[in-house]
Amino acid sequence: MNRLGITLVELLVTLAVIAVLISLLLPAVQQVRESARRMECANNLRQIGLATHNYLAATQRIPPSFCVARWQLGNAWYGNSWSAQARILPYLEQGSVAQRIDLDVDWHLQVSSSTTAFQCPVSICPSEPRPEIRRRQGAPYVAPISYLFCSGTWQIFHPITRASGDGAVIVNGSLRDRDFRDGLSMTLLASEGRTYQPYLRNVGWVTSAPPDRIDAFTGLTGQFKTTGHTVWPDGRAHHTCFTTAFNPNQKIPYIENNTLYDIDFTSQQEGKSAVLPTVSAVTARSHHAGIVNAARMDGSVFSLSDEVDRSVYRALGTRHSAD
Repeated sequence: MNRLGITLVELLVTLAVIAVLISLLLPAVQQVRESARRMECANNLRQIGLATHNYLAATQRIPPSFCVARWQLGNAWYGNSWSAQARILPYLEQGSVAQRIDLDVDWHLQVSSSTTAFQCPVSICPSEPRPEIRRRQGAPYVAPISYLFCSGTWQIFHPITRASGDGAVIVNGSLRDRDFRDGLSMTLLASEGRTYQPYLRNVGWVTSAPPDRIDAFTGLTGQFKTTGHTVWPDGRAHHTCFTTAFNPNQKIPYIENNTLYDIDFTSQQEGKSAVLPTVSAVTARSHHAGIVNAARMDGSVFSLSDEVDRSVYRALGTRHSAD
């Protein structure tokens, strides 16, 4: 007698085969999607690099990361500058936003949904799982950012000597093409960071050279926060810059309240002390496996491996080390 249906065993076998096929196809689909996100991320950096070059063409200067002026507030230095990311807005087709910003007035005094909480279309990596805007008292406060400018290897700013970092985008910077003696193609301009990054700041601990050990900050005490790279208008290193002290995506262990975190480190907030220098290990991080995307000063964009030789990576972070 001819059967018009299938047996339960045949149904189960068919479902099992389908499940196996799905399990084989799903990673491939996810890989294709991540590849597309990486390409979009690289394109974001390409636009940021182009905008920086257009800023340079218009002003004959690379934008500063942060500006520190000496206002006589007791013995303190005070910084009132917006980030370099804010300065290139007109060259990212965001002129209307730029017109609402007064770069000579501290961003804290210009908080609004249309300024500090504005999120530029090319400011967030498509692989970033936490793009959400920070809120204060229920209202939009500040927006996070994925793309950071390179301030060098370690030093950020010294309030006594007024020395800044050895990178491309620096405190009080007014660098020109001629200042990049290593060559534009051999100097990092920008890379990636993760939003809501844990970090330690204002510890008073400083060394002249970047540490080689990833546990260098163990036991230090200061201000611990989990909001790194969430304030795009703030030009301080822990929000909108990175350094090449440690390799991309290097985990830097630190224990806070019996919980292990992967942190960034800034010895002292720029503009908050008249005597304490700022050194920083703000690591380039991404949500792409094994790499970060990065832009060079010549505008080219490339994938930078987590396994890059540390000496080579630190050399890429400098503009004038003849390396």
